[in-house]
Amino acid sequence: MSNPRTSLTRRKFFDLAASTAGVVATSRLGAAQGPRGANDKVRAGLIGSGSRGRSVAAQFIRNYPDIQYVANCDAYATRLEQGTEQLSGLQKDVKIEGYEDYRRVLDRKDVDVVHIASPDHWHCQMLIDAMAAGKDVYLEKPLSNTVERAVEALSAYKSSNRVVQFGTQQRSGSHFQEAAKIVQEGQLGKITHAVIQFPGNGYGTAPEAEAPVPQGLNWDLFQGPAPRRPFKPGRLRWRGWWDYGGGLITDWGVHLTDVALWYLDSQRVGPLLTSGTAQYVNFVNPERDQSPDAFSVSWQYPSFVMTFTNAVVQDWEFGRQGNYFFGPAGSLLIHRAGYEVRPAGGGGGGRGRGGAAGANAPAGQGATAVQNAPAPPPAIQPRRVPWRESDGSDSNSATVAHGRNFLDCVKSRNKPVSELEIGFYASLPCLLAVKAIREGRSFRWDDAAKKAGAV
Repeated sequence: MSNPRTSLTRRKFFDLAASTAGVVATSRLGAAQGPRGANDKVRAGLIGSGSRGRSVAAQFIRNYPDIQYVANCDAYATRLEQGTEQLSGLQKDVKIEGYEDYRRVLDRKDVDVVHIASPDHWHCQMLIDAMAAGKDVYLEKPLSNTVERAVEALSAYKSSNRVVQFGTQQRSGSHFQEAAKIVQEGQLGKITHAVIQFPGNGYGTAPEAEAPVPQGLNWDLFQGPAPRRPFKPGRLRWRGWWDYGGGLITDWGVHLTDVALWYLDSQRVGPLLTSGTAQYVNFVNPERDQSPDAFSVSWQYPSFVMTFTNAVVQDWEFGRQGNYFFGPAGSLLIHRAGYEVRPAGGGGGGRGRGGAAGANAPAGQGATAVQNAPAPPPAIQPRRVPWRESDGSDSNSATVAHGRNFLDCVKSRNKPVSELEIGFYASLPCLLAVKAIREGRSFRWDDAAKKAGAV
């Protein structure tokens, strides 16, 4: 364990972060680091020893002989001990040091990379400090819980020489890569709508009383750059609280916006306009300090529109959640259990504009000729391509491939498949959506100035 915990006000935190980053940057930033050998060991430190961090670190250890986790960090002693025990059990010949304060991990010159899996509100400061300390970074998504912090992190990244892999591992999934060609080769025609549907209630916690801080939890350090709040047990389930996360919109949303922008070759551009509506329907939250349980958001991009809602029709044969792409020739649905292609048309009985019976029949022959004529073959073939992980998980193979790409880039100094600028633009629409919902306004994005302006 690290030094005993101390009281850390928000002002003291920012003062300490600035001074620490300055000292480290002076000593290490810009230090030459050439390519490494393919078999060289990469020594890693885990920052954030919750379930996600431990799970991904365990997968990396099991699958990569060239990585060693030598440090583990968490502001909650219980999780720190759980992570250290788990990682030690997977690496019998490696000593893992545990720390309460992540800066002690960055101080270690023998740590090559850090794996950041902390609550979202800490991501940017930890990333900025890690890059200043000369570390390469595997960063779980999203980039942040605010637009402003995300912009700061992007700026720091662009002025560094660090390798940063953003944790949108679906990019490394083989069936996601296969389905990308359907859109990018124009099989659906020019895409007009990218539609995102994913179920969930916003991760809210019911009203509860303040409580004593649990033994072993450094509550001040947990809050870090966030506003100071009295402790409530539900705040440790942090994803739904605006102070620490963005609910379903940023947690799952960033995975989904990433796929949409990747497929539509818009992964380095922000939305022109962001709008959002939400409501607390079955979730009681009079303080409005958590993510609501019903939302619908929309974005206007230069050549398409994109929407996201948490209302999804249930289908026990093939899930309806995920990414939809609609073009004049058909549609694609892609998610972690496979993808489905449907050609345009194909019935439905509607008589919308341009769809009246007999509209395409020769003059004087009416609907009868259309009904008797053989149907032309569809431009694309309808098909459903299921995907199942061999270990029963939803995306472990993609996570393993994503981590492999990161380690290879640490050694080659090439940019990884989800380098941070791509992660910024995947996070941006979700962060703007949260901002629109919280403030009840639409926002235009000025990409040159990296600022959002209310409409």
